[in-house]
Amino acid sequence: MKNLKNKSVFITFCILTVFIFSQCTTTQQQVEKANTVSTFHNISVYWSPEAGSIDKDVIVKFKEKGNDTWHEALPLKYNVVTDSLKVSGTMLAPDPHETYRGSIVNLQPDTEYEIELILEGVNTTQNIFAKTWSEDFPVGEIIKTENSNQTIVVSQIGSADGYVLIDGTGVTIDVNNEQDNCIKITGSYVIIRGFTLTGAREHGIFLNSDCHDVIIENCDISNWGGTVESGNGFGTYHGAIYSHDTYTNYPISDNPLTRIIIQRNKIHNPRHTSNSWAEFNTENQSYHPYGPQAVMLFEPAGNIVIRYNEVWSDKDHYYNDILGWGLNGSFKGFPGPDSDIYGNYLANCWDDAIEVEGGGRNIRIWNNYTDFAYVPIATVKNTLGPIYIWNNVFGESYSPPGSKYGEYGLGFKSTEHSEQNQYLYIFNNTILQPGGLGAGGLGTVYGNNSTLNKITTRNNIFHVHDSTVYSIGLHYNNTVDVDYDLCSKKYPEELATHSVQGIPIYSSEFGFDINTMTGNFQLAENSLGYSAGIVVPNFIEKFSGDAPDIGAHQSGSKNFVYGVKANYTP
Repeated sequence: MKNLKNKSVFITFCILTVFIFSQCTTTQQQVEKANTVSTFHNISVYWSPEAGSIDKDVIVKFKEKGNDTWHEALPLKYNVVTDSLKVSGTMLAPDPHETYRGSIVNLQPDTEYEIELILEGVNTTQNIFAKTWSEDFPVGEIIKTENSNQTIVVSQIGSADGYVLIDGTGVTIDVNNEQDNCIKITGSYVIIRGFTLTGAREHGIFLNSDCHDVIIENCDISNWGGTVESGNGFGTYHGAIYSHDTYTNYPISDNPLTRIIIQRNKIHNPRHTSNSWAEFNTENQSYHPYGPQAVMLFEPAGNIVIRYNEVWSDKDHYYNDILGWGLNGSFKGFPGPDSDIYGNYLANCWDDAIEVEGGGRNIRIWNNYTDFAYVPIATVKNTLGPIYIWNNVFGESYSPPGSKYGEYGLGFKSTEHSEQNQYLYIFNNTILQPGGLGAGGLGTVYGNNSTLNKITTRNNIFHVHDSTVYSIGLHYNNTVDVDYDLCSKKYPEELATHSVQGIPIYSSEFGFDINTMTGNFQLAENSLGYSAGIVVPNFIEKFSGDAPDIGAHQSGSKNFVYGVKANYTP
């Protein structure tokens, strides 16, 4: 009996030990479980290992499922949630604890990847699988439409297995300034395709803020928006494509709008214009531009893709911003987390062509061309990060004489309130100076220095406006890593030891053709920066010379194509 009793106690002890260990293991797995969010070409990665700390990065490797070749992505940086992310004890940031986050980019659509995460200096790893979006969306019901002068209300709700296609091919909706919107969307899993939309009193397309899984493609939108009596005749804050958060009070937004794809649209010529920085607007009692925009989605939940669109206007009908909307200091901002902006032609705005301000969590911006835009890309108050900006080309930057902050803007507006900014990566972009009227640089606020924070640059052409004295600001902290850039003016030489100063020389094929939306921005072989860059894992790995060229366009590669005929191939 004694042996049996001892055996019974031993078995009970073993069972309890296994149970306790299993509970501990489960808890640890719950803490360390990595999450992903996909788009067509990118995967956002989130991981919170218990041993994470500010002095440890997470190494990221990936490969196509079933393939033996592993590739390297940029490491994930540690992000600390501080009291600045809380209001009255309520967490405003989307992640409730310290976390690692970042993106794997330049992926193939509709492809499954295996991802390996390795915490530096610690025997902690995790392998997960994630699949990118397919570009083929299954269609269930097709609804044909006809020409109309009334708002079309799209209330249908499809499914992931069968979208409802609202076919507007060859159809014009002209509401002649008698209806607020040409199309109002209240449903989900719908495709809006092929419409010509004009005459909206407010917005060409209005989306309810609880919509999700909506595709807006191949539409032509013009002549929208109104004026306000107190605004000196300038236009109102109306968007060609617009959604407003109607569910919560500012500044804490909880807009559920998600998985919205805006692609291959032509948006042009709003009914009225914005004021410039040289004109006082009595509506907002400011010189800050205020008026129409192309895409306005107020702090959506994210997973937004804006690609292959052409946006322009004439000299009498300029935009305020082109893409953007939200509170600069929020933790969502525009376009919300896990979002992509690429392949667009964006022109004719008095402020920012792309305003990604507030939030900034896993936002990717690449292969865009901006022209006649005061500021090409703005990332002020990147409160969460990271933001990745690569392979963009910036044309003319202009504001009228007498403008409050001068007649040209910053190439990268990312330095105001820099202590609040999180990680920002800027690779292989090109600032042009057509007729000497291009933008300024990085960390140069209206010609002066400002402090850089958590910014990494590689392989950029910072050919800045002649009126400024800096390509990259000289004030920075120990989170800044700038190098291998071609700078026409001053830069922090003690930090950027491989950067060079001079003016780029472009190939004989150089130029942008607005009629075909194609451009060649390759350096000539005798130019500074030619074959003088550095490989950036997962971003810049393919090149024809001994090393990558500095700038957006690698020698020997095809011409860039923007707008509705573009098709990005990683």
